[in-house]
Amino acid sequence: MAPRGAILKRAAADPALFEQEGRAVVFTSLEDLAARIDSPDLDVAADDFLVLQNAGPLSPSGMPEAGYLPIPSKLARAGVKDMVRISDARMSGTAYGTIVLHVSPDAASGGPLGLVRDGDRIRLSVKERRIDLLVDAAELERRRATQPATAATAKRGYARLYTEQVLQADEGCDLDFLRAEPSSPAAAAPGGNNTAG
Repeated sequence: MAPRGAILKRAAADPALFEQEGRAVVFTSLEDLAARIDSPDLDVAADDFLVLQNAGPLSPSGMPEAGYLPIPSKLARAGVKDMVRISDARMSGTAYGTIVLHVSPDAASGGPLGLVRDGDRIRLSVKERRIDLLVDAAELERRRATQPATAATAKRGYARLYTEQVLQADEGCDLDFLRAEPSSPAAAAPGGNNTAG
């Protein structure tokens, strides 16, 4: 699910959830999450994996600090304190929980996170440093072929510059044109082409 990496803050997570397989409960955007997370009709259990899509760098929300997905109200009332949560967003350094963040590439740019559907099986292995979507490759290709575009688009100005230049989480979410060009061997060598004057 994260071919270019993801982050899980081990010190803030429950080790009992480090080696788990669960059913996906998918939220397709921040708006979808806000509308349904506390619904009494939400089909969710404590051993499910909550998945938030389209909150990464190329999404319309631009990778907000929204990765701390709340425990659904009906589970919280039943005493559930933590569960596996996955997103392409980020979260505060003071937040806690078994939360996989910065999934890269993000859903909006066509990453596998965007192909997850309700009911899919996901396996998390902290020991193996893997998170796998347990769906047949042919089915994933079928989904990819029918996946609607979710990346933010703009015709001009800073918004266009951002969508054309923003990098993925594994590259720091910087703007591509701000990266330094590789140094030449002479420039990189101590004492290079410097002259006193």
